[in-house]
Amino acid sequence: MRIVRVVVDGELFYGVLEGVSAENEPTEASLVVLVNGHPFGGLVPEGRIIPLADTRLLAPVLPSKIVAVGKNYADHAKEMGGQVPASPLIFLKPSTSIIGPGESIALPWQSEKVEHEAELAVVIGRLCSDVPVDRVKEVILGYTCANDVTARDLQHADGQWSRAKGFDTFCPIGPWIETDLDVEDARITCSVDGVLRQAGSTNDMVHDIATLIAYISSIMTLIPGDIILTGTPAGVGPIVAGNNVTVAIEGIGTLTNPVVDRV
Repeated sequence: MRIVRVVVDGELFYGVLEGVSAENEPTEASLVVLVNGHPFGGLVPEGRIIPLADTRLLAPVLPSKIVAVGKNYADHAKEMGGQVPASPLIFLKPSTSIIGPGESIALPWQSEKVEHEAELAVVIGRLCSDVPVDRVKEVILGYTCANDVTARDLQHADGQWSRAKGFDTFCPIGPWIETDLDVEDARITCSVDGVLRQAGSTNDMVHDIATLIAYISSIMTLIPGDIILTGTPAGVGPIVAGNNVTVAIEGIGTLTNPVVDRV
């Protein structure tokens, strides 16, 4: 099931998307079944089914927090000149960094080297803490595409990651939440202006999703809608104004965002 967050005639709704292509792309026949309220705790149809073309897709969720995992792919840790950590290396991105499909990544004047990082994002579905590994599936609503945009020069200069990864627009997510995904071996790619930059698989993660959520929830309470970014494969690289950046994850779909200079 694909859960979307859309604007219809100026009103905000969650809905269930139906009628995508075999490549998980919207078609002229794509429809949205609108639901009442939010998707946490069950989906109750609102009564209307409308064409996706008559809506505007937003980021599929607005989290209270974004918990990201660094160096969770060995090849990426190597290209960054670091070692794979024995325990998950976590950091926070602010909720204000979230944007949705088609929205612009705005390059800040403070940085001269902003890079893309394609990632699988996990969306938490219920309030939880200290989740055992064997019960992690119970707290997951679904999965979406994400781009952990990073000001690489500021990351190196600061010695920590808050500023480099926390700018407004530095966390595109979408286009929807897929509730039924085989996360054991899903292909992840990132292309810039149609040129492939990153290609990997969730099978390459150092710490799998169950391990990550058990670890993170032992530190902090997770709230419905919270997002876990699970790390990026090798191949991260620069983006500049005028680029279009596409993150694609097998079984979910594609997330594309243009790049502009911040004004």
